Amino acid sequence: MEHGAFTFTFSGLTFNLSNVLMTLIASAIVFIIAVAATRSLSVRPTGLQNFMEWVMDFVKGIIGSTMDWKTGGRFLTLGMTLIMYIFVSNMLGLPFGIVIDGKLLWKSPTSDPAITLTLAVMVVVLTHYYGIKLKGAGEYFKGYFQPLPFLFPLKIIEEFANTLTLGLRLYGNIYAGEILLTLLAGIGTSGVFGAVLGAVPMIIWQGFSVFVGTIQAFIFTMLTMVYMAHKVSHDH
Repeated sequence: MEHGAFTFTFSGLTFNLSNVLMTLIASAIVFIIAVAATRSLSVRPTGLQNFMEWVMDFVKGIIGSTMDWKTGGRFLTLGMTLIMYIFVSNMLGLPFGIVIDGKLLWKSPTSDPAITLTLAVMVVVLTHYYGIKLKGAGEYFKGYFQPLPFLFPLKIIEEFANTLTLGLRLYGNIYAGEILLTLLAGIGTSGVFGAVLGAVPMIIWQGFSVFVGTIQAFIFTMLTMVYMAHKVSHDH
């Protein structure tokens, strides 16, 4: 079900209020979790500190599967930020959505292609930056003409394809889940029979959406490290 959007203009640019609001909320939640987990560090971690260390070990495993730790260790903070931010963003729209006068206010920020493609562009730009920083401009750009010079146009197309698929994969999965939840919620408001008929599928789909949102956060982070390894590793 398509909804309109609240917008506001700043410095001649039009912004989607929902995107701005939900991005800030997701960022605030991740920041609060990070601060709470590291506020009182102990040798024997418990609670949020234990959770944060588990996330760190998990991201270390992702990095270790794509590149050597000497090179990849510098990307640990990036990986942890991405996986936590995307997971929280994916979850925000699952419990409910807020629609006011036909305009959607509360949703998962990752259900909007502008957000997911911005994340994808940020990741791809970072891969180029670190590729040049760690290899040097000469060696980095020479890689576009290896092993055969005529493959250069295909490698340029690959850069755009990676950006689109990275962003649109995340958007498509989260958006489709929220659309189905909206339809099931509509069935639930159509009377007692509709509420009974829609309740069970909604509970099942919400559980499945939590699983999908978790997997998509993992996939986005994994692909980020794969792209990064491709740019910074000298054996690629």
